[in-house]
Amino acid sequence: MRTALDAISPLDGRYSSYTAPLVPYASEAGLMRARVNVEVEYLLALADLDATPLSIPDDERAELRALYEEFEYDDATLVKKIETEGHGEFSATNHDVKAVEYYVRDSFPEYAPWIHFGLTSEDVNNLAHRLLVRDAVSEVLVPQLRSVRDDLADLAREHRDVPMLARTHGQPATPTTFGKEMAVYAARLGTALGAIETTDLAGKLAGASGTYAAHRAAYPDVDWRAFSESFVTSLGFEHVPLTTQVNPCDDLAALFDAVRRANQVLLDLDLDVWLYVSQRYLGQEAADGETGSSTMPHKVNPIDFENSEGNLSKANADLEFLAEYVTTSRLQRDLSDSTVKRTIGSALGHCLLAYRKTENGLAKVVPNEQVMREDLDANPAVIGEAVQTVLRREGHADAYERVKEATRGRDVSIEDFHDMIRGLDVDESVREELLALTPAGYTGFASALVDDLD
Repeated sequence: MRTALDAISPLDGRYSSYTAPLVPYASEAGLMRARVNVEVEYLLALADLDATPLSIPDDERAELRALYEEFEYDDATLVKKIETEGHGEFSATNHDVKAVEYYVRDSFPEYAPWIHFGLTSEDVNNLAHRLLVRDAVSEVLVPQLRSVRDDLADLAREHRDVPMLARTHGQPATPTTFGKEMAVYAARLGTALGAIETTDLAGKLAGASGTYAAHRAAYPDVDWRAFSESFVTSLGFEHVPLTTQVNPCDDLAALFDAVRRANQVLLDLDLDVWLYVSQRYLGQEAADGETGSSTMPHKVNPIDFENSEGNLSKANADLEFLAEYVTTSRLQRDLSDSTVKRTIGSALGHCLLAYRKTENGLAKVVPNEQVMREDLDANPAVIGEAVQTVLRREGHADAYERVKEATRGRDVSIEDFHDMIRGLDVDESVREELLALTPAGYTGFASALVDDLD
């Protein structure tokens, strides 16, 4: 038996404990279960049509649904055996959807003529994939993203009043607070979450060329278009009426793009936190027994954020590829997208791993208020903006130029500012106002802005 040490992908090896929540939605067994789900519910929907002679009593309906509700490893093994070796009366299908059909037939042979009636494989696959993707995102990714967003909001509220030098273009700039900067990321991630949660998936069920031809040939008087819409929406999806054999997948592309945008927010966060750690604005709680460097014992590296950055970048590359690839098909159908769709789970796996690593990292960081304050005190030039703005208010048209001449490209101290302020031709009350300015106190509404998270 292969173990995690034999895994080709680190998602199933080194990081398998992180990605385990996605197994029900991203594994081969999960895809089999979803296909059984579609086949069973379609069979029950056929039985509800007046036109068909098919009738399924309530107790057998429950037994049919148990095929996917209680689908386990042994069931998946049987489906695979039907596909690759054959089982009972069935020869090896070398076709994964046909193997699922035969699996259902093997359990309920009395309904054999109606199982997969009039369907093409894509009718089953497009719905099965969406069942998995929808639940993987809503049950695993979104809760994890929401947890990260909540952690950021907690950091923002706890440290809303901690002043911090801002940097624009990498240079000292108007101060902010650490809490306000974390609030920015919490708000951005909340918006990104909203885009993910409001992206609707859509399915098709229209036969080999999207024309309902087989269905209409069998029962020309049935409104198969209405039936298809009713069935697809019963699974929780919007209905796509115009398709080739394949669902165009524009909905999946929209979802992948929405997830990718959330990932971009976290990538931006990872980069900023890494820099804050580098600047010693953030310390990290060291775990007992953990090795930060194989040669430098003192180091506590921001490895969680670096790991997150790498996995987010990998996930976004995969998601961009998927969004482009699954929306194309040669003429009415080719199978190149089939193998590509099997990698959706890998893209989501890198997302989940990254989210977990970001959360781990945020749990360890501690703002170093002393270092932040010392950096503010060492850069008094940042109050120049306030000085020239107040002077403008007092009618000094050359205020900007005067402050620029006194500060740009020079090392200035707070005393230099005070000397300049004392020499200004302003009312004494204005002079006192200017002399009271400090870098640490020049944070505007930064603290109050955190309340916008509420």
